[in-house]
Amino acid sequence: MICFFAHRLKAIATQLIPLSLVLGLWGLGANAWAQFKVEVTGVGVTQVPVHLNAFRDEGQSPQKISAIIQADLERSAQFRVSSTALSMDETSRPDVAMLRSRGAENFVTGSVTKLADGRFDVRFRLWDLMKSQDLGGASYAVVPGDLRRAAHQISDFIYEKLTGDKGIFSTRIAYVTKNNNRFNLWIADADGDNAQPALTSPEPIISPSWAPNGVQLAYVSFESRKPVVYVHDVATGKRKIVANFKGSNSAPSWSPDGQQMAVTLSRDGGSQIFLIPSSGGEAQRLTQSASIDTEPVFTPDASAIYFVSDRGGSPQIYRMPAKGGPVQRVTFNGSYNISPSISPDGKKLAYISRQGGQFKLYIMDLQTEQFEALSDTSADEKPSFAPNGKLIIYATQVAGKEALMTVNWENKTAVRLNGQAGDIREPNWGPFMKNN
Repeated sequence: MICFFAHRLKAIATQLIPLSLVLGLWGLGANAWAQFKVEVTGVGVTQVPVHLNAFRDEGQSPQKISAIIQADLERSAQFRVSSTALSMDETSRPDVAMLRSRGAENFVTGSVTKLADGRFDVRFRLWDLMKSQDLGGASYAVVPGDLRRAAHQISDFIYEKLTGDKGIFSTRIAYVTKNNNRFNLWIADADGDNAQPALTSPEPIISPSWAPNGVQLAYVSFESRKPVVYVHDVATGKRKIVANFKGSNSAPSWSPDGQQMAVTLSRDGGSQIFLIPSSGGEAQRLTQSASIDTEPVFTPDASAIYFVSDRGGSPQIYRMPAKGGPVQRVTFNGSYNISPSISPDGKKLAYISRQGGQFKLYIMDLQTEQFEALSDTSADEKPSFAPNGKLIIYATQVAGKEALMTVNWENKTAVRLNGQAGDIREPNWGPFMKNN
């Protein structure tokens, strides 16, 4: 059996299987309800100092808002966060001289007030201490279940004000686990916490892919004893089949406008890339080879598709026009390169490369063709860019256990989001929502 993932795949079939179909089938024992913790394993090259004051009365809420904000900022690997518990809130003017003497350059403070109707009023303010300038603030009246989201929105505000880039803390991720022979598709906050089950099945679930609108999720399910592509409405749980052709249907990837999907189908005998309407319909074949072509991803401008093929004798990443046409090889370092992910600006390619028997996360500048490894682990899988392009999420093994990791590709600072007892696969980072 030929298999691009022979390094981790357990025997699941006796036939040729596209690489996208074996992702997630490796026996993932997991505690599906595991809470994730932040563990920073690298040191950023340049980090913005932020002094975070404990929010007044936040102890009365079920979530400690300031702790969530601190974890968010640290996870981005772009901030150096210190904390205090001064008796002040968003209405107080900070003692600039005192705080600056402690090395603070930016200061965040706020409050949490429980309202009569059971909601919580969360307020904050951000100060630039170097300029003695009020950078603004906001308030959120939320039900207890939305307190974490309010904290993430505050983190987004701080991130954008201090870096000029949009924050990603209010976005979501999807991933797959297997627990006691049951597969679970989860949707979680960008920090990995607050995971909610989207689908549970005794059969494998693989290849989750967020729609550009952030309200739909495509994936492959084996519940009908063969791989079929579904589109799932996250809010309602309703779903529909969009690809159920003869043979295997796998590796869905949305076009930037959300109107089409690139998928891998074997209906004509081999695994090739096709284009289908995202609502389902007739498939248009894009690749014409006798090899395995799979894992398609669109460029942000929809002009091209990157994909993986063994047409050269081993898995490599290729590029072709989005409507099909001449194919150009992209990766040449090593004999095994898979799982392409394109940055939101279209300038970077993240992928997995086998080097000396180790599977590592790499990044390539698509203009200069320069590349480098981003991880110090050896079993990396399935990278996905954050919607602002600053972080990459991927699955790997740490100390023999499965874990989610994020890495800031600019300074190589890595953060582990590890389940308490869990194996995790197939992370996919969702887009900005309209209210992000």
